[in-house]
Amino acid sequence: MWDYSETVKEHFYNPRNAGPMADANAIGEVGSISCGDALRLMLKVEPDSEKILDASFQTFGCGSAIASSSALTEMIKGKTLDEALKVSNQDIADFLGGLPPEKMHCSVMGREALQSAIANYRGEEWADDHEEGALICKCFAVDSVMIEETIRANNLCSVEQVTNYTKAGGGCSSCHEGIEEILAKVMAERGETFQPAPPPEKTRPGKLSTLERIRRIEQVIEKARPNLQRDHGDIELVDVEGKTIYVAMKGACSGCQMEALTLGGVQQQMIEALGELVKVVPVKLKTPPPLVNPS
Repeated sequence: MWDYSETVKEHFYNPRNAGPMADANAIGEVGSISCGDALRLMLKVEPDSEKILDASFQTFGCGSAIASSSALTEMIKGKTLDEALKVSNQDIADFLGGLPPEKMHCSVMGREALQSAIANYRGEEWADDHEEGALICKCFAVDSVMIEETIRANNLCSVEQVTNYTKAGGGCSSCHEGIEEILAKVMAERGETFQPAPPPEKTRPGKLSTLERIRRIEQVIEKARPNLQRDHGDIELVDVEGKTIYVAMKGACSGCQMEALTLGGVQQQMIEALGELVKVVPVKLKTPPPLVNPS
């Protein structure tokens, strides 16, 4: 389990400015649910001063993604658009008292959502797929421009750091060579020499049995239930089909505005418990028909 600061926990369990904004005039969207994280940032901007009067977010992702989004909205309210653009992903992480290295990509996603929203307000073109860059990581759809910009902005010097900040290389690892080439190029410009990490020992990790896999999924569900039950809600495991885990949200959690945030947190815990990428999908339980007296 990651070591989260108290501020991260506070912004995860009690996120600020979560939910849709009806009168937003600037909207930025980044990420993809299929890749595990997606963020929609909404701003209300005063036209004359370009001051951000209000900000809100909707996200599908882990606890760090929720906390980073919550922190970002708090940081930019009251700033002008130009002032907000100076907020870096490291500023977001610092505001939260730090993020685990493996979760720094969540702060990067917040930074990109902000850039996208401001571009949207100004009628400018912006896209997180950087069409001019070659796709390096197919698992998480991360291209060369995104990787190079992140290396420069955060002074990265290893494939592991790039993975932590962008997710690139965190899947099948076939893109590590491409990441190393970009690292070598940027570090050479800084007058540094890239040193590839030694190859890992070739040990075959043990594959979870079907029974152990189900047990771990159930353990994550049981761990999440007490917090939900305190708010008069609940979550129930319905079915598992390959990498898709179906759950039912019950009581106050069913249809709740924060349902996507809760599911994102549960999904991330599933990924960490199973050591593989999975998707948690909510389903509605069918109400059984009433019993009919045959007489």
